Amino acid sequence: MSQTVQTEAFAELEEKKSRFLAFLVPIDQFATRLDELRIEHRKASHHVTAFRRIHDDDHIEEGAKDDGEPAGTSGMPMLKVLIGRDLINCGVIVVRYFGGTKLGAGGLARAYSGAASMAIDAASLSLWQRIVKKTITGRFDQTSDIERQLSLLELDILDRSYHAEGVDISVQGPQSVIEELDAFMQELNLY
Repeated sequence: MSQTVQTEAFAELEEKKSRFLAFLVPIDQFATRLDELRIEHRKASHHVTAFRRIHDDDHIEEGAKDDGEPAGTSGMPMLKVLIGRDLINCGVIVVRYFGGTKLGAGGLARAYSGAASMAIDAASLSLWQRIVKKTITGRFDQTSDIERQLSLLELDILDRSYHAEGVDISVQGPQSVIEELDAFMQELNLY
């Protein structure tokens, strides 16, 4: 099962006097956080990135950038960590301050992937679930049962619209919970 993060996590690794500051961030904060870190750490040698995002059609978009490090020695090892840990809708940014000693290709790959792993270990991971929206319709005499079920399922209510036959309620939540709501609505003979 894929996992993700809701809040940023941080870890730091030192290798031969080079400092690697790793930030694991939710995908919707990734670009903004990268811009902030470039300003915050202007004197850093590199700002290496890797990310994974899932689209509505279940296509997974992945990317990695070495930001001036030798090709394939930094961004791709971090991306492989995200893939190996089955993380989705998040990205990792590693800020490197060069310590004066070259690490070589293998050393760079180990340091960047190690820093990414440490940030993941420091994170509060949660199970990733697709969030979906649904509108349900009920008669007035069923409204209290429907409202009670929505509360039990902890779905977000986006809108209520009353009409002559009853009520339309738009909700949002994890796909698995929406499926539970569908089963409940079928029991009420609403579908």
